[in-house]
Amino acid sequence: MRSVPCLGSDNLALRLVLLVILNCTTTASAQQCLLPDSGVGECILLRNCTPLYNMIRQRPLPDADRLYLQRTQCGWSTTEKHPLVCCPPDNLPAPTRVGADLLPTPGQCGIQTSDRIYGGVNTKIDEFPWIALLKYAKPNNAAGFHCGGVLINDRYVLTASHCVNGKDIPVTWNLAEVRLGEWDTATAQDCEGLGDDVDCSPPPIDIAIVAKIPHPEYVPTSPEQYNDIALLRLQTVVTYSDFIKPICLPVQAELRSKNYVGFRMQVAGWGRTATARFSTVKQKVAVDGVSLDACNEVYSRERVALQPTQLCAGGEQGKDSCQGDSGGPLTGVYTASGLQYWYLIGLVSFGPTPCGQAGWPGVYTKVDQYVDWVTSTIVA
Repeated sequence: MRSVPCLGSDNLALRLVLLVILNCTTTASAQQCLLPDSGVGECILLRNCTPLYNMIRQRPLPDADRLYLQRTQCGWSTTEKHPLVCCPPDNLPAPTRVGADLLPTPGQCGIQTSDRIYGGVNTKIDEFPWIALLKYAKPNNAAGFHCGGVLINDRYVLTASHCVNGKDIPVTWNLAEVRLGEWDTATAQDCEGLGDDVDCSPPPIDIAIVAKIPHPEYVPTSPEQYNDIALLRLQTVVTYSDFIKPICLPVQAELRSKNYVGFRMQVAGWGRTATARFSTVKQKVAVDGVSLDACNEVYSRERVALQPTQLCAGGEQGKDSCQGDSGGPLTGVYTASGLQYWYLIGLVSFGPTPCGQAGWPGVYTKVDQYVDWVTSTIVA
């Protein structure tokens, strides 16, 4: 394997990785090792491993790649005083998006068991099984649900950053748990139907949040609310069921460049915001995409300038985010290779007050603009 020059001592990214793996004291030299993502590599000095050397030269170094580098440790050279890494063969480049492998694939995500015709306001008990409620702990042992989110794999929920570190969240509130599998918040166990045709779901589950990751460029006080997206890492792995399933992310090239003007989408949730509560039963509403130019014409009256990382939809009287939750999902249906599935298009960010005013579309964070951030942030 061709040697490459040693990195300089001022290389901060390298030193950050080395700090984590310096603890390993096992001596190894030119031995076979197992790669983090399966396969066999060679345990050698980092400076002699071209694929990993090229990875660490990225600026900035994505979190997922930093994690991968940490997982490649296979020993310590007592003679060179440097760590050894499990180096993939020259013809097998090291992966650059470890986090992408943690996302479910269509068929594993975006599938709901409901076979009923869509329509009306209330959802069916098994519709939109990826929707989450965010639970805030309050003083005097009180708690409440004031935002929504969406399950993207068995360990992460995606939501709006304003639900995590927004300026309107009282300092005495603590975002503590995520609820999954909910339909009617007024009942301990949800059932739908009559007589012999009764469909019941297990009680919903509340899972503690162990990490809150707002987008690093989100500014809580900004009127435009750019980068209004955040990840929540759950304490335990989620077990999927008919009532708890992940949504697909728009990872395909076609979806990452799709024009949503006039495209029919669905907003679902309980209508929760920090100040209002509309329903105990999960609601839904169909909305159509609105061009960013048309949306800017409206919001410029409030001196708000939207950008392509945002998406507008709706604008009909009494609809839009009234049926959704802050941070909740805007979704659509996609068909590929004969498989039809739901995928995440946007997250409820903000809109007019009160909501659902005619001529005022809701504003959503456009998720396809943040797929790379998500995949570079999530870990196993």
